[in-house]
Amino acid sequence: MALSTLERERQWNLPNLLTYARMVAVPVVAGCLFAPDDPRMRWLALAIFAVAGVTDFFDGYLARAWNQQSSLGRMLDPIADKLLVAASLLMLVADRTVASWSIWAAIVILCREILVSGLREFLAELRVSVPVTKVAKWKTTAQLAAIGFLIAGPAGEAVLPGTVHIGLVLLWLAAVLTLYTGWDYMKAGFKPVAGSPT
Repeated sequence: MALSTLERERQWNLPNLLTYARMVAVPVVAGCLFAPDDPRMRWLALAIFAVAGVTDFFDGYLARAWNQQSSLGRMLDPIADKLLVAASLLMLVADRTVASWSIWAAIVILCREILVSGLREFLAELRVSVPVTKVAKWKTTAQLAAIGFLIAGPAGEAVLPGTVHIGLVLLWLAAVLTLYTGWDYMKAGFKPVAGSPT
């Protein structure tokens, strides 16, 4: 089915461009973290990650404020978020910034993202919407802050001793909030299934 002129124009509006930019940032951040012992690459990765995190707020805000919401934007926005978080966590585990028991926090976060993606697709088919709660917003904030501190990693220790420790504490906090919000999604998914005829 051909897209309308309005829908084609909305594909290239500013909110969607910010989402595209966040997706482009994913391989760039990962690429910078391939050189974990180079402080300059750490700071560059952090700068790009921080800008990408800011666009996460502004693309949704501007789309609503300017009435420029689009189907493509609604689809790509959560995908861009999950790609950025997943790629960063995988690289931080690979370079052992996240190690030992803290790997479990990263696993919890990644598994939740996969679970929620599947549930959202399932609930969308049933036309069931799950609103974003304040706890989910806190989870996202803790998650982005944790990854930011961990990306700074050893380079950050020279400026703020304990940078990695702060990042790991926030990562565990994000993991706990992740479990809580993931359970909310699970309950929302079970209700229509439990109520449907067999």
